[in-house]
Amino acid sequence: MMYSYLILPRKFSSLVGATLAYKKEQKLWRLSSTLKRTNTVEIVKWQLDAEDGKLVGDPDVGEFWSLFGGYAPIPQDSPSPVQKQSEAPLVKLSWITTRGKLSPCQTDSLIKEMLETDKCYMLDCDSEIFVWMGRHTSVTERKTSITATEDFLRNQGRSAGTHVTNITEGLETAKFRSFFYNWPQTVELKLYEEGRDKVAAMFKQQGYEVKELPDEEDIQPFIDCRGTLKVWWVDGDKLSLVPASEQKKLFSGDCYILQYTYLGNGRDENLFYAWLGGGSVMEDRTDVISHMNVMVESSRGNPVVAKIMENKEPSQFFSILQTLIVFKGGRSQRYKKFVAEKGIADETYDESKTALFRVQGTSPNNMQAIQVDTVSSSLNSSYCYILQTGTSVITWIGNLSSTRDHDLLDRMLEIINPTWQAISVREGSESDVFWSALGTKADYARGKEIKGYLEDPHLFMLGGTEGVFKAQEIYNFTQDDLNTEDVLVLDCHIEIYVWIGSHSNIKSKQQALALGLKFLETDVLVEGLSLEAPIYVVSEGHEPPFFTRFFEWDFSRSNMHGNSFERKLAILKGKSQRLEAPTRNSWKAQATPNSVRSKSMSSNGRRRSFSSAPGVSFPIVKSSSTPIVGKLFRGSSLNGSPDGSFLSASLPESDEKVYSNGGNNQADGNEDDKIMLVYPYERLTVNSKDPETSIDVTKREAYLSEEEFRVKFGMTKQDFYKLPKWKQNKQKMALHLF
Repeated sequence: MMYSYLILPRKFSSLVGATLAYKKEQKLWRLSSTLKRTNTVEIVKWQLDAEDGKLVGDPDVGEFWSLFGGYAPIPQDSPSPVQKQSEAPLVKLSWITTRGKLSPCQTDSLIKEMLETDKCYMLDCDSEIFVWMGRHTSVTERKTSITATEDFLRNQGRSAGTHVTNITEGLETAKFRSFFYNWPQTVELKLYEEGRDKVAAMFKQQGYEVKELPDEEDIQPFIDCRGTLKVWWVDGDKLSLVPASEQKKLFSGDCYILQYTYLGNGRDENLFYAWLGGGSVMEDRTDVISHMNVMVESSRGNPVVAKIMENKEPSQFFSILQTLIVFKGGRSQRYKKFVAEKGIADETYDESKTALFRVQGTSPNNMQAIQVDTVSSSLNSSYCYILQTGTSVITWIGNLSSTRDHDLLDRMLEIINPTWQAISVREGSESDVFWSALGTKADYARGKEIKGYLEDPHLFMLGGTEGVFKAQEIYNFTQDDLNTEDVLVLDCHIEIYVWIGSHSNIKSKQQALALGLKFLETDVLVEGLSLEAPIYVVSEGHEPPFFTRFFEWDFSRSNMHGNSFERKLAILKGKSQRLEAPTRNSWKAQATPNSVRSKSMSSNGRRRSFSSAPGVSFPIVKSSSTPIVGKLFRGSSLNGSPDGSFLSASLPESDEKVYSNGGNNQADGNEDDKIMLVYPYERLTVNSKDPETSIDVTKREAYLSEEEFRVKFGMTKQDFYKLPKWKQNKQKMALHLF
C-alpha cells in the first residue's frame, strides 16, 4: 500500500484536489482515508485501489468525499502515448541581392552580426518567413526583397498560408530574435518612463519619474548655427543692408538676400538664401535672384545658394535665424504700386492696426511669430497667438498647446514689443472683445498638420541636347555617381539639390536654379512636388554637410582634379599628382588656389544603373535675349549654351584607356601633325578583324587621312579637336574608335 497526505487550509477545503500515488506493480487500487481536523488545517490520508480500471472510494471515507459534494466514480486516465517532440524547424538565412537573387548564408548557427545594415535578408522558418531590412537600405532594395520573397514562395510551392513578416532593423520581434544565438538583450522602457508634454506632466503629478520626449520636429541642424548673418532688402535695383537689430524681421510682401557665414571643414563657408515673401511681386522676385547671383560671383570660394519661399522654409533656415518675425505687407516700391493698382488694402504691419500673430517653433533657438489674417479661422487649438488691437494685447492659449509653446509665447511677446502688458486668455474663456477684434466667432482648426513619412531621396542625372532635356534616375546611388562632367538633382521630396560638376556646361548659379525649377515642374516621380519647394545649388568640391548626409561621404576623395577620365587614367598609371582644375566662369575665378574638388570618378568599376522607363523630356526654347533669372518664375525654358546644349552628356564608363590630351589639341588643333602614319578606318576600329597593333589606341582617329576623317566625322581634324572632350569621345564611340 502507498499513502499520501494532503494538508489544506480550512478555507480551501472545498477546492481540494487529490494527488494519486501510482504504483505500477499493483493491479487493484482502493481509496481509503482518515480525516483529522485541527484548528487551521485538515489532514487527509487516503489509499488508492482500483477495480476494473476505475477509482473507487472506501466506505469509511465519506467525510473526505463530502468535501467535494459527494462521492462519484473517478475514471482512470489511460496512459497517453509518448508524444514525439516536434523537431525544430530548419532555419535558413539568405541574403537578397539588389537584383532580387537569394544568396544562402552558409553557417551552422545564426548571430546578429551576420545582418549587415546595408542589406536585406530572408529568414526561412518553413511555416513562416521573415524579411529583414537594414536601416541603410533604399526603398527600391526593400521592394526588391519583398518581391524576391514572394517569388521564392511561389517557386517552392509553399502553402498560401505561409506567413511573411517584414522587419526593419532595430524593430525585431522576440520570435525573430529567438532564431539567433545570443542576441543582445535590449532594455525596454518601463511604463511611464517617457512621455510628451501634457502626458508627461500628468504622470509627474501622480508621482512618476517621467522623462519628456523631444519634439519630433526638433531636428538638429547639420551645420554650425553660431556663424555670422547679413541680410539685404531688395527694392528694385536698390539693395539695402538691414541693421542687425532688424534683420530677423521680414515682410511677406518683400524679398531678401541672407548671407550666412559659418566654419566648416577648417574654412569659412558661405550659404546664400534668396527669401521670397508670399505676397511679393514677380519683378522683385526676379531682382532678388539677380542680385544674389552678383553677390555670389564676387564672393570668395564657391558658396551654396538656395531659393526659398515663405511658408516653405527648411528647418535649417529657422535654426540659422533662431528668431524670426514675419509681418504682413511690404515696403518695396513695386509692392506699393501693385497694391494701389489693384485697389487692394495695404496690410503692411503697423502697431496702430489690429494684428494677429501665430507663435510656433521647437525651442528658444528656433521660434517664429507669423502674422496671419485677423479672422477667427486663423486660430488653431495646437498653437498660441498674440492679438494686438492697438489699445491692448491679448495672448490666446490653445487647449492642445504644450508648456513649451507657452514658454515660446512669453519670449516672443518680449521680442516683438517689451512694453506690452498682455492679457492671457485660454481657449474657451474668450471675451466678446476678443471675438469682436477678429470680426466674429467662427470654426477653426484643432490640430497641427501631420507631416507624412518621407521616403529615401532619389538621384537623377540631367542631360540634354538642343531642344530636349532628360532626367534619368540613378538607383542605389553613391558618392561615385557624382561625375564631374554631370549635373545631377538629389530629390529629397520636400527640397531638392542641384549638384554641378566642375566640368559640366552649367555656367552660373542662376541657370542651375532654373534647372531645379524645371525639375519641380516636371515631377519625374509624380510625387506631387511643390513648385515652392526649396532649391539648393551645390558645386563639386564644396558640398555642405546637409548635402553629404545623404551619402556615405569620403572627404579624402577630394584631393584630385580633372575630369573623371583623367582621374581614372591617373589612378591606372599610379599617378599621385593633382591634375589641374579648369576655371569655368567668373564665380570660380575668386576661389582660393588650394580649394579642393571632389573626386567623383567611379572606383567600384560598375556602370550606373538607370531607370528602365524612358527619360522624362520636355522642350527647351533657346533664347539669348530674355534674362535667365526671369525664367525662374515665368515657367519658360532656360538659356542654352552657344551650341544649343546647356548640359554635358556623361560618357559611359569604360575599362579602356581614355583619350586625354589635357586641352592641348583644343588650343592648336594639330594632333595629326604629331602622328604622321596613316591607316585605313577598317584597321583602326576597336572591333577590327585585322587591327593595327603599333598605334596609340587612345588616339585612333588621328591615324585617319584627312579625306577619310572628313567623311567619317563630317568635319576637319582641326574642327574636331576644338570640340569639348566629351563630344569628341562621344563621336569616337559612335564610330567604334573609342
